[in-house]
Amino acid sequence: MNSLAPEIVVVGGSAGSVSIIIQLLEQLPETFPFALVLVIHRQKSVPSEMDKVFGFSSKMRVIEPNDKDFVVPNRVYLAPQNYHLLLEQDRTFSLDYSEAIHYSRPALDPAFESAADVYGPRAVGILLSGANQDGSQGLAYLVQRGGRALIQDPQSCEFPAMPLAALQVVSQAEVVKPADLNNRLFSL
Repeated sequence: MNSLAPEIVVVGGSAGSVSIIIQLLEQLPETFPFALVLVIHRQKSVPSEMDKVFGFSSKMRVIEPNDKDFVVPNRVYLAPQNYHLLLEQDRTFSLDYSEAIHYSRPALDPAFESAADVYGPRAVGILLSGANQDGSQGLAYLVQRGGRALIQDPQSCEFPAMPLAALQVVSQAEVVKPADLNNRLFSL
């Protein structure tokens, strides 16, 4: 069992996840010991102000990182629209414009995988509601590298496809109801 305190928490979601993320942000304390990275599927052709929407729910400002910005604890980051958000060994962000994965850019799999490569057992991945299979392979990889996985209880999901797909490949994941997510996250 991994007892190392997390340095980074990557939250991935798609359809049906925004309300859960808002709830997470509303309950977030003013200080926390890790970087919180939000990777949400968004339409690339529609202007998005999701950073402002999430910012209203958080005591912290929600930042869309630029390429090569350093990852800093006690910050909330949102993957920019139409870029995959990756983490580099020097603990900076990398914005990637390669092909969409599961029809999405940003996609969850590369974010989870790069967090696993950089942070290993100090990475936590959280997978929320969504209508495809993105995130399942990346979450499995994160667990193989010693990280921990929390998956939204599919019965509580508006769109359970992503959590169900992940549960098929990540047997070590912990299933969490949205109301319990913050308490569980801060007890890791």
